[in-house]
Amino acid sequence: MLPTEHRLRRREDFATAVRRGRRAGRPLLVVHLRNGATDPHAPGESVPPSRAGFVVSKAVGGAVVRNKVKRRLRHLMRDRIALLPPGSLVVVRALPQAGGADHAQLAQDLDAALKRLLGGGAR
Repeated sequence: MLPTEHRLRRREDFATAVRRGRRAGRPLLVVHLRNGATDPHAPGESVPPSRAGFVVSKAVGGAVVRNKVKRRLRHLMRDRIALLPPGSLVVVRALPQAGGADHAQLAQDLDAALKRLLGGGAR
Protein backbone atom coordinates (compact mmCIF):
# COMPACT_ATOMS: atom_id res chain seq x y z
CA MET A 1 0.00 0.00 0.00
CA LEU A 2 1.19 3.51 -0.77
CA PRO A 3 1.73 5.48 2.48
CA THR A 4 -0.71 8.32 3.19
CA GLU A 5 1.90 11.08 2.88
CA HIS A 6 2.62 9.94 -0.69
CA ARG A 7 -0.99 10.05 -1.95
CA LEU A 8 -2.59 12.76 -4.05
CA ARG A 9 -6.03 13.58 -2.71
CA ARG A 10 -6.93 17.14 -3.69
CA ARG A 11 -8.47 18.01 -7.05
CA GLU A 12 -6.08 20.95 -7.43
CA ASP A 13 -3.06 18.66 -7.12
CA PHE A 14 -4.39 16.35 -9.83
CA ALA A 15 -5.09 19.34 -12.08
CA THR A 16 -1.61 20.78 -11.50
CA ALA A 17 0.10 17.52 -12.42
CA VAL A 18 -2.01 16.99 -15.54
CA ARG A 19 -2.01 20.56 -16.85
CA ARG A 20 1.48 21.73 -15.93
CA GLY A 21 3.44 18.49 -15.91
CA ARG A 22 5.07 16.40 -18.60
CA ARG A 23 3.27 13.40 -20.07
CA ALA A 24 4.37 9.98 -21.26
CA GLY A 25 1.90 7.64 -22.92
CA ARG A 26 2.11 3.87 -23.09
CA PRO A 27 -0.37 1.27 -24.41
CA LEU A 28 -1.84 0.61 -20.95
CA LEU A 29 -1.47 3.93 -19.17
CA VAL A 30 -0.53 7.60 -19.33
CA VAL A 31 1.74 9.10 -16.67
CA HIS A 32 1.77 12.82 -15.88
CA LEU A 33 4.72 14.16 -13.85
CA ARG A 34 5.06 17.61 -12.35
CA ASN A 35 8.62 17.94 -11.07
CA GLY A 36 9.18 19.12 -7.52
CA ALA A 37 10.22 22.64 -8.44
CA THR A 38 9.28 24.55 -5.31
CA ASP A 39 9.36 28.25 -4.64
CA PRO A 40 12.46 29.05 -2.54
CA HIS A 41 10.59 31.94 -0.89
CA ALA A 42 7.66 29.81 0.19
CA PRO A 43 7.18 29.36 3.93
CA GLY A 44 8.37 26.10 5.41
CA GLU A 45 11.81 24.58 5.56
CA SER A 46 11.13 20.99 4.61
CA VAL A 47 10.63 19.77 1.07
CA PRO A 48 7.26 18.03 0.61
CA PRO A 49 7.34 14.33 -0.27
CA SER A 50 6.59 13.07 -3.77
CA ARG A 51 2.93 12.19 -4.16
CA ALA A 52 1.04 9.96 -6.60
CA GLY A 53 -2.58 9.70 -7.64
CA PHE A 54 -4.49 7.35 -9.91
CA VAL A 55 -7.32 7.80 -12.39
CA VAL A 56 -9.15 4.65 -13.43
CA SER A 57 -12.37 5.36 -15.34
CA LYS A 58 -15.34 3.14 -16.08
CA ALA A 59 -13.89 2.52 -19.55
CA VAL A 60 -11.37 0.19 -17.88
CA GLY A 61 -14.12 -2.13 -16.64
CA GLY A 62 -16.53 -2.77 -13.83
CA ALA A 63 -15.90 -1.88 -10.19
CA VAL A 64 -13.99 -5.09 -9.45
CA VAL A 65 -11.65 -4.60 -12.41
CA ARG A 66 -11.11 -0.90 -11.67
CA ASN A 67 -10.25 -1.59 -8.03
CA LYS A 68 -7.88 -4.38 -9.03
CA VAL A 69 -6.07 -2.04 -11.44
CA LYS A 70 -5.85 0.69 -8.78
CA ARG A 71 -4.45 -1.74 -6.20
CA ARG A 72 -1.82 -2.95 -8.65
CA LEU A 73 -0.80 0.58 -9.62
CA ARG A 74 -0.57 1.68 -5.98
CA HIS A 75 1.62 -1.32 -5.21
CA LEU A 76 3.89 -0.57 -8.17
CA MET A 77 4.22 3.12 -7.27
CA ARG A 78 5.11 2.27 -3.66
CA ASP A 79 8.41 0.81 -4.87
CA ARG A 80 9.09 3.62 -7.35
CA ILE A 81 8.12 6.74 -5.38
CA ALA A 82 11.67 7.08 -3.99
CA LEU A 83 13.01 7.48 -7.56
CA LEU A 84 11.09 10.73 -8.04
CA PRO A 85 12.47 14.16 -7.15
CA PRO A 86 11.17 15.47 -3.80
CA GLY A 87 7.91 17.40 -4.13
CA SER A 88 6.90 15.76 -7.41
CA LEU A 89 3.29 15.15 -8.34
CA VAL A 90 2.49 12.04 -10.40
CA VAL A 91 -0.86 11.10 -11.90
CA VAL A 92 -1.20 7.65 -13.46
CA ARG A 93 -4.21 7.35 -15.76
CA ALA A 94 -5.18 3.81 -16.74
CA LEU A 95 -6.36 3.27 -20.30
CA PRO A 96 -9.12 0.76 -21.18
CA GLN A 97 -6.58 -1.98 -22.08
CA ALA A 98 -5.25 -1.91 -18.49
CA GLY A 99 -8.29 -3.85 -17.31
CA GLY A 100 -7.11 -6.99 -19.07
CA ALA A 101 -3.39 -6.55 -18.33
CA ASP A 102 -1.47 -8.48 -15.72
CA HIS A 103 0.84 -7.11 -13.04
CA ALA A 104 4.02 -7.51 -15.12
CA GLN A 105 2.58 -5.64 -18.11
CA LEU A 106 1.48 -2.73 -15.91
CA ALA A 107 4.93 -2.66 -14.28
CA GLN A 108 6.66 -2.61 -17.66
CA ASP A 109 4.57 0.29 -18.95
CA LEU A 110 4.91 2.26 -15.70
CA ASP A 111 8.69 1.79 -15.67
CA ALA A 112 9.00 2.85 -19.32
CA ALA A 113 6.87 5.97 -18.78
CA LEU A 114 8.75 7.02 -15.63
CA LYS A 115 12.10 6.42 -17.30
CA ARG A 116 11.07 8.66 -20.18
CA LEU A 117 9.78 11.40 -17.88
CA LEU A 118 12.84 11.35 -15.65
CA GLY A 119 15.14 11.83 -18.62
CA GLY A 120 16.28 8.29 -19.26
CA GLY A 121 14.59 7.65 -22.57
CA ALA A 122 14.00 9.16 -25.98
CA ARG A 123 10.60 10.08 -27.34
